[in-house]
Amino acid sequence: MKHILVISGKQYSGKDTLAKILLEKMPEYRRIGLGDAIKFEYAKRKNISVDEIIKNKHLYRDDLIKLGNWGRDIDNCYWIKNLLGFDKIIVPDIRLPFEAEYFKNAGAFLIRVESDYSSRSQRGVIVNDSDETETALDNYSDFNVTIYNNSTYVDLVKEADKVFSLYKKFIS
Repeated sequence: MKHILVISGKQYSGKDTLAKILLEKMPEYRRIGLGDAIKFEYAKRKNISVDEIIKNKHLYRDDLIKLGNWGRDIDNCYWIKNLLGFDKIIVPDIRLPFEAEYFKNAGAFLIRVESDYSSRSQRGVIVNDSDETETALDNYSDFNVTIYNNSTYVDLVKEADKVFSLYKKFIS
């Protein structure tokens, strides 16, 4: 069994923050986003480090976009399948139902982070809030757990404890 947690939520809901908290509880795991799969493949093809790509993303952006589109042209789930080659990962950026279903069918643990507009807008500038990538999972009902992040970091840590406990049961 692969040990994969995936996190969904709107922008500034706290997906990455939750991932960081969970990584503190599970240091043998690592964070890999869907976009990271593209960077890994590009680094391998060009024989450069992912750090080089991250430091100089402006130099590689067009090629990364082309590579991302290339993979999706082959198979809409190409980059998800690429991530399934890893074990003990947290993917903090699923946004669409087919992504959730694909990971769910692969045995991943699905987490939804809910946060109201007021809380999210205090964390950053919200743009394109009605875009499909922001709304497509609003009514998805097959998450393993939904947590709420409308308060403090300390409260989010408590919610992460709940996620961690449920995940431990899930994998046992």
